Amino acid sequence: MQHTLFMDKYPTRHLDLPKAETRFASVGEIIGFFRGKVEADPRACLIAEFDHYAHTRSLPEGEIAENIRAAKHLVFCFGLKLPNPLAMAPRPRSIGVCELEDRFVIAFLEAPNPAMNETMGEWVKALVKAKPDTPS
Repeated sequence: MQHTLFMDKYPTRHLDLPKAETRFASVGEIIGFFRGKVEADPRACLIAEFDHYAHTRSLPEGEIAENIRAAKHLVFCFGLKLPNPLAMAPRPRSIGVCELEDRFVIAFLEAPNPAMNETMGEWVKALVKAKPDTPS
């Protein structure tokens, strides 16, 4: 996974995943995988699935990069603590999945809680096919 500052201010993590390196064939399958992870995690609560591509395409002024074929978000919240009202600002969480011709791009904004970043990072890394053992 790569760490970047999107627009020089938003800490993000993303993975460019070649289609040949995953068993998943569509954005919907990947979102379904993440939905299962959220539903299985007692710390997480599923909120929604959002088809960003369909929404943007429906707007008269909507613009989508030519290389993007599909784009969805899975929206959820860990919400382990609510120490003050400002803790609401970086919530809820979202993992975005875009399909391009030869790969998927999976991205999320970093959470204030490092353990949640680790969890989401593990979910994303689990999309990569295990490499077969090479004979010694």
